[in-house]
Amino acid sequence: MSVTPRVLLAVFAHPDDESFGPGGTLARYAAEGVQVYLACATRGEVGGVDEALLEGYKDIAQLRTQELYCAARHLGLAGVNFLEYRDSGMEGSADNLHPESLVAAPLEEVTEKLVRLMRELRPQVVITFDPVGGYFHPDHIACHKATVAAFQRAGEGTAFAGQVEKGWAPYQPQKLYYSTIPRNLIKLVVRLMPLFGADPQRIGRNKDINLKRIAEVNLPVTTVIDVAPYLNQKEEASACHKSQGSGPGAFGMFPRFLRRRAMGKESFSRAVPQPVAEEAKERDLFAGVTPEPMF
Repeated sequence: MSVTPRVLLAVFAHPDDESFGPGGTLARYAAEGVQVYLACATRGEVGGVDEALLEGYKDIAQLRTQELYCAARHLGLAGVNFLEYRDSGMEGSADNLHPESLVAAPLEEVTEKLVRLMRELRPQVVITFDPVGGYFHPDHIACHKATVAAFQRAGEGTAFAGQVEKGWAPYQPQKLYYSTIPRNLIKLVVRLMPLFGADPQRIGRNKDINLKRIAEVNLPVTTVIDVAPYLNQKEEASACHKSQGSGPGAFGMFPRFLRRRAMGKESFSRAVPQPVAEEAKERDLFAGVTPEPMF
């Protein structure tokens, strides 16, 4: 008798979220033999892009799709699945109202797509954004809500019965995590940024991310993954996303040795099973996962 392979499903909103976020973790588990899959809700159609980068591509979506495939190769992903929604843009933008945007899609519809993926891929571990989408991006928050709903319903025999009839049997993943950054680290960056001539309330390619607002959200870190040996892969994957600056975000202004020290560990908040008081921090997303027998 053998056991099923270990499978991890990451659900994010745009090409680059996988690399600029928990790219080290994805690369680590892929290198350890885990089948790591990505569900990407949009193709990142919104935002400014250097015209020179568009040469040879029909539009931003095609460019960013190829950037994601490039990053996936560096990270060792087993597959990329697009949910085929349109990028909704930042909070309060006109793109939020586009009828094909992710935030305009019914939650039930997005949930059904993710349930099908969970039933097809059968991941023991699922990761996605935290409840505020990291930095309050509408698409990130929509992904969080749909992933939580799908995690809760994928194992229900009565949920989306049409899928069961087509052969996608109910399946319940065992663990759900939110990718996050320790708030004490964010607060430190907020204090240091003015020393480097930067405004912590206006960061990112479009200066529309407010680190001070993010630092006020209290989200416990339950799990810390050592990704130091995989930082080169993460940086190579990030470099694929040239249209997004290819850089490490708010850490980009700091010396390389400080960036690598800060990025050598990636943090998560475990949602299922819920952590208990005084529980020691996990060091493995698959800790406690029960292998499933294959006959």
